[in-house]
Amino acid sequence: MSQNDLLFERAQRVIPGGVNSPVRAFRAVGGTPRFIARGEGAYIVDADGKRYIDYIGSWGPMILGHGHPAVIEAVQRAVTEGLSFGAPTEREIELAEEILQLVPSCEQVRLVSSGTEATMSAIRLARGATGRNKFIKFEGCYHGHTDALLVKAGSGLATFGHPTSAGVPEATAQHTLVLEYNNVQALEEAFALHGKELACVIVEPIAGNMNFVRASVPFMTRLRELCTESGALLVLDEVMTGFRVDLRSAQGHYADLIPGFKPDISVFGKVIGGGMPLAAFGASRDIMKHLAPLGGVYQAGTLSGNPVATACGLATLREIRKPGFFDALSARTRRLVDGLSAVAREQGIPFCADSQGGMFGFFLLPELPQNYTAVMRTDKEQFNRFFHAMLDAGVYLAPALYEAGFVSAAHTDADIDATLHAARDAFRQALR
Repeated sequence: MSQNDLLFERAQRVIPGGVNSPVRAFRAVGGTPRFIARGEGAYIVDADGKRYIDYIGSWGPMILGHGHPAVIEAVQRAVTEGLSFGAPTEREIELAEEILQLVPSCEQVRLVSSGTEATMSAIRLARGATGRNKFIKFEGCYHGHTDALLVKAGSGLATFGHPTSAGVPEATAQHTLVLEYNNVQALEEAFALHGKELACVIVEPIAGNMNFVRASVPFMTRLRELCTESGALLVLDEVMTGFRVDLRSAQGHYADLIPGFKPDISVFGKVIGGGMPLAAFGASRDIMKHLAPLGGVYQAGTLSGNPVATACGLATLREIRKPGFFDALSARTRRLVDGLSAVAREQGIPFCADSQGGMFGFFLLPELPQNYTAVMRTDKEQFNRFFHAMLDAGVYLAPALYEAGFVSAAHTDADIDATLHAARDAFRQALR
C-alpha cells in the first residue's frame, strides 16, 4: 500500500470519512485522496513524494503559489510577536484599509475567520438593516454550510426551501427562496411575489461551485434593479472571486460592464487570508452601523482579525497590487484554457472552457452552461476518467466536476505546456 492509502485508512478511524471537508475524500471521482506533505510554488508533493502541478491552490487562496518569500517572511515575523491576543491590533486596521482601497462599494469591513462565517453574518446584517426575514439564493451557488443556506428549491416560486442536509430544521430554511441562476424571468416573478418581504439576495457573481459559470450581464443588471426597487440588499459573495478574478474583484469587472453597478454588501475570503483562516464582509457605513457594538446585529469571534492571518493576507494583497500582476496572471490562465480547448478539438472531444483573472473552469460539453441543471449534464464518468489520467500524469485538478480551478503567479509556461501534454494523452486514453 502507498503512504496515501495507509494515511487514508488511518484517518478514517479517527475522522468522519477520513477528511475534514467532504470534497477532499475523492468520493465524487473514486480512488484514494492524496495526503499532501508540502507545497512548492506551483506544485504540491504528496505523502509518497510524488509532485503535482497544483490547480486547486487550497481552493483559491494561493494566488502567489506556495511558499512565496514575502508571505513567509511576514508570517514568521508575526508568529514571533504572538499568535493571538483577543484584542485589537494595528495590522487589522492595515488589512481593512487595504481591502477598502480596492473595493469602492465598501466603506467599512468586519474581519472574521471563514467564508461561511462571513456569509452568515452578511445575511444577518441584511435582515437587521431591513427588518425583513426572507432572502433569495440561487441553485448551484454555495455560500458555506450555514443552516439557512443548505436548501434546495421547492415546487414553485411561492414555495420556500427545504433542507438538503440532515440536522437542518424545516423552520430554519423556510425563509430561503432558491431560484435558477441566470434566469431573469424567474427572478422577476419572485420579486413580484415576495419583493417587499426580501431582506436580501445573495449571489456568486461567478459561481465556482458548479465549476465556473458567470452571471450574465442582463441577469446581474436586472438583479441590481430589482433589489433597488424593492429595498432588498444585494449581497455579492466574493469569497472565491474576491481579488482572484480581478484586482477590484468580480464587482469591479461587472462595474465595467454595467454602469454604476455595485453591491450593497460584499463578502470576501480565501485570497485576503493568503492561505490562512480569514474572511470579511463589508458595506456602506449606513449598513455597517447596524453591527454590534454600534447596533443590534450581533457578531463576534475570538480569532477574528488573528494577527498571524492578517499578516499573511496583508502580504498577499500587497504583492497582487504590483503593476502588471493581474495582466500576467490572466494571460497565463487564458493560455491554459485555450490550450485545453485546442487539444480537445484535436481529439474530437466535446469541450468548453472559460476563465477570468486566475480562476478557470472547463466542461465536457459543447457549450458553456448557464445554470446548475446544464452543468450536471456533463458525463460524470468521462470526467472521472479524465481526472485520474491527469492525476497519474502529475496534474492535480479539483476532484469533482463541479469545482472551479485556479492558476497562480508561480505557474510557468513550462507548467502550462506540461499540463497540455498530459491533457492530450488523457483525452486520447480516457475519453476516446
